[in-house]
Parts: sequence; C-alpha cells; structure tokens
Amino acid sequence: MESRLVLAKYKPKIIAITGSVGKTSTKDAVYAVLSGVSHVRKSEKSYNSEIGLPLTILGIPNGWNNPWIWFSNILKGLSLFLFPHKYPKWLVLEVGVGKEGDMQKTALWLKTDVVIITTIGETPAHIEFFTSRKSLIEEKTKLIKTLKKDGLLILNYDDEDVSEMRSKTKSLVTTFGFKPGADVLGTQESILYNASEDPEGIIFRVEDEKGGNSLPVVIGGAFGKNHKYASLASIALAFGLKLNVINAIDALQKYDAPPGRMRLLKGINDSMIIDDTYNSSPFACEGAVKTLGEVRAKNRKIAVLGDMLELGKHTVEAHEKVGRLAKDNCDILIVVGQRAQAIKSGAIDAGMDPNNILEFKDAADAGEFMKTFVKKNDFILVKGSQKMRLERVVEAIILDKENKNKILVRQDDAWLGKK
Repeated sequence: MESRLVLAKYKPKIIAITGSVGKTSTKDAVYAVLSGVSHVRKSEKSYNSEIGLPLTILGIPNGWNNPWIWFSNILKGLSLFLFPHKYPKWLVLEVGVGKEGDMQKTALWLKTDVVIITTIGETPAHIEFFTSRKSLIEEKTKLIKTLKKDGLLILNYDDEDVSEMRSKTKSLVTTFGFKPGADVLGTQESILYNASEDPEGIIFRVEDEKGGNSLPVVIGGAFGKNHKYASLASIALAFGLKLNVINAIDALQKYDAPPGRMRLLKGINDSMIIDDTYNSSPFACEGAVKTLGEVRAKNRKIAVLGDMLELGKHTVEAHEKVGRLAKDNCDILIVVGQRAQAIKSGAIDAGMDPNNILEFKDAADAGEFMKTFVKKNDFILVKGSQKMRLERVVEAIILDKENKNKILVRQDDAWLGKK
C-alpha cells in the first residue's frame, strides 16, 4: 500500500522489464542509458517479485527475517509519503513470474510508461510451475496491460513468441534484434580481442529502421547474446524516447555486467573464466556453451555445467540437448549435480570421449578439483541454476580473491549462511 501511495505522490515514469532470459542485464543496460540524462532508480539485485517491487519503489532493503528492519522500512515508507523527498524521475523495474497468477499479484497495479519483453526461449525457466509453455507466455504477456495509453512496448524481434505480442496492444511498438525486419537492428556481431589476442568483450553494430545510422557498440568484460540483446533493448528505448542515441551508446561502454551473468574474469594460471553462475535455463545454457565454442582460446576449453532446475517433464531432454551441444564446443566437460548426468549422457551419445567428461555431486567438490586441474591459458565456462551455487567453483579459481564480494553472485550474509 505504501508503494502505491508513493507512486501516486511522486508520479515517476516507470519502465517494466520481463522475459525468461535477460531481465537483469536489460535492466542494467537501460539504467546505464537513462542515468546519464535523469535521476533513475533500478531494482536492486533481482528484486522482481511481489515483495521486491515495493522495496524498489520505496528504496528500502529486504528485511528477510529481521522484524526491526521491517519496522524501520515501514517508517521510511511513511516518511516518504508524508514528507517531501527527492524522488527518482524514472523507475526501472524487473518483473518476474514463477507460477500462474504471479503477474496479477506482482505488477498489474502498476501503470507503466514502457514495457520491455526480452526472451522466452524454447524451454523457459520455471516452466515446471505452469500447465504449459503457452500459459507461461500468457502470464508474462499480462504485463502489457499495465501500459498507459501513450506507452511504449519494446519487443525482442528474434523471439517469435515475443514479437507476436505486438498484437496485444494499441500502444506504440518498437522491436530490436539481429534478424532483418527489427526496428533497431544489430549486425556484424563478434568477439572483441586485445593486442595480445585475449578476448575482452563483444562488439557489434546497430542500425535504426530507416538505415540512417550504423554505429558500433562495445561491451567490455562480458560475453553472450544476452548482453547484446540488453544493449539493443536500451538503444531501442533511446530511439523511442527520442534521446541522443550516440550518448546512449557511449553510456553502454560504462555498463558493468552484473555478477554471474556471462562476466569475463581472470583465473589462476593465466586462465580466463566466463562466470554465468547466477542461474541457468536451457536457452541461456545453450547460448553460453555456443559462446565458449566461438572464443579463440590459447589452450583447453572447459565447460563446468550444473543442474538446470524447475523444468519438470522437460528436465532430461533439456539436459541431454545441452550435452550434445557441449560435445562440439568444449574439450573438457565437467558436470555437477544429479540432473547434469543427462548432460553427460547427451555428450557421450553425440560422440564425446567419456575420458574427457568428469562428474561431481556438488559445487564444493568441483571447486576443489578445479584448483589443481586448471592449466595455463585454459578458458572456462561455469554455469548452473541458482541452487547449485556454482559461484563456489568460480571462487576457487578466480585470481582476484580479495574482491570476490564485488565480482561474484550471492556474497551477502543471507546467501553465505546457506549450504
């Protein structure tokens, strides 16, 4: 209730972002672009739930199980409503759904100025808790109903299910993607290398729908399609809001990839790590494995892949598919967890030498092994679902252990206290 009163009082413009993949990266890219022109607040971490959105609106922390923090939060919320404060002009909100009916609870009380929908994917995250893939898509589509009459809907043109959502609104629609036909089109995508031939990020060009502009976009310290899509979505927003697009692209160079999301880190023995340990879904995992295959590495390519959760009846098939893909994109495959056994099976069925596949029951065991297994100039991908805690594998082999709290996911006390 306090959050609704605050919105009514300060009337910020609201950007709401949903999808099965890339919400947080898109949120951070949008924040990078808008923060150069206005006072902006974004959802912290992944505050995208029924509780998380009000926390962001009120600018207060999660109290977890501490009643004193919640009491303090209530007082801060009342103060924000009762007394004048300097409040953000824009709110960038990440909106997630975990089961049917969540969107009604989470976001339909919002009135949004912009809705951005990222990617759904063939087998989306959380699909276990929906009656079908179609019902999951319909749940996310409900966010479009929050748009004001003069609102802007921004859609990923490359995802057919997302692109078709244009029929759900009479609002202005713009699209982004790498397929011809997108309003904001990405082209010439490639991995960026430094003078020493070490990979250091991604580069591509972006063109508007009229073909009048073709500008380079550079994202340092990160890999993967999700960051490219996040950048394109934020540039599409700049076009839609009639902002200076060159300034928007310049702002993206300062965009700091969120921890655990295809972030490039230095490892022991001059190794390089793609840390993608925040979470995992089939679409995202397949994309990460393909990226590993595309990189020019000086030594072995190692994929450390953990269980993908909440896939229900799709679990075995999805893991086997990742395994088949891994066969052609890595030299060594390390699987972590019970479900990841199907990744191993898929790789062997595709013709991968079983001697190049190692298996561990959990992240702790895998991390201990990696400390002595990593050789000079190895290139390592680490990815798994949140509960697999594969950031512990990255922690075991990163070079900059002193700053692990800043560069790894789940380093706050609430997570560190969990097994």
